[in-house]
Amino acid sequence: MTKGDPPAPTPVLDVVVPVFNEETDLEPNVRRLHAHLAETFPYPFRITVADNASTDRTPRIAARLAAELPGTEWLRLPEKGRGRALRAAWSQSPAPVLAYVDVDLSTELTALLPLVAPLISGHSDIAIGTRLAPASRVVRGPKREVTSRCYNALLRSTLAVGFSDAQCGFKAIRRDVAVALLPLVEDTGWFFDTELLVIAERAGLRIHEIPVDWIDDPDSRVDILPTALADLRGIARLGRSLARGTLPPSTSHLARPDTARLARFAAIGAMSTLGHLLLYAALSPVLGAQVGNAFALLLCALGNTAANRRLTFGYRGRGGALRHHGRGLVVFLVGLGLTGGALAALHHALPSAGHAAELAVLLAANLVATVLRFLLLRAWVFRA
Repeated sequence: MTKGDPPAPTPVLDVVVPVFNEETDLEPNVRRLHAHLAETFPYPFRITVADNASTDRTPRIAARLAAELPGTEWLRLPEKGRGRALRAAWSQSPAPVLAYVDVDLSTELTALLPLVAPLISGHSDIAIGTRLAPASRVVRGPKREVTSRCYNALLRSTLAVGFSDAQCGFKAIRRDVAVALLPLVEDTGWFFDTELLVIAERAGLRIHEIPVDWIDDPDSRVDILPTALADLRGIARLGRSLARGTLPPSTSHLARPDTARLARFAAIGAMSTLGHLLLYAALSPVLGAQVGNAFALLLCALGNTAANRRLTFGYRGRGGALRHHGRGLVVFLVGLGLTGGALAALHHALPSAGHAAELAVLLAANLVATVLRFLLLRAWVFRA
């Protein structure tokens, strides 16, 4: 920009391209991204190439692109890590909507405007591309396909997440949300995406998903085994934080309380129901159906009350604990009446009903009891 030129408008969107030793793909793909945004994006935009410690010609190419392409910046970091690069680029960007894409542009760029539109309109807080939606079209090898599906299934089973694809390199976030969440994310590598999404979901933020067309890059720099091990360590760390009730810390100003609370209660309820069914299956052959159900439900009710007290309703320490557990036993009696009554009705209607029928009836009764339990916990047991 020469002297006397008007200042460049503040970008509405900043698309970060994190790179490490990408001297081959960097120039053609950044030029393709720039051309696409110039032709299709209706607002001012910026592209930021975030080079994290490249040792080849990547820094020189990035600097030249920043000099030649309007609205293109270059950021150099001395250490590796995709998460570190995104944190640095997003933290210093003035744009109200921040995004990132992988340098190989595996995701079809026609999905970029649908990705950021819900954030520009204020409808959503974070937007992610998903390769696992029925409408997605994905071309990749069987090893990466199995790895991706297993990883996302592991997230759903261990951390009870609701989003479908944690690591598609195609995401966007509102800047005010990024400012609040980035200090809470510890990981600086590939697990950064997952940790950011888990914290956002636990805070009750809206995560919008769009199906994408995606073609695998055979020259990907991702080393699958070390990345998978790092992801497993990250999942274990988040799981420990969840168990201690410290996930997410200090996000009450962002949370939509009912949504976040309901999600935590549902996860605890699912574990309690599974525990009840397993304990009943072990105890009923010895104690009989009704006594076995009572003992199984009592043990799970004590654990359920303690977990909801800490994780769902945010109580710490011993203050009020005796009152909470006393009221929790009343809730237990309600659940016992429902499940015991359901078993009695089954045996009256079908005296020869087998174990499988008993478990099915208990599962249905537990679903009804869970709804009542949530209402009683919120309105009475843990009423402020």
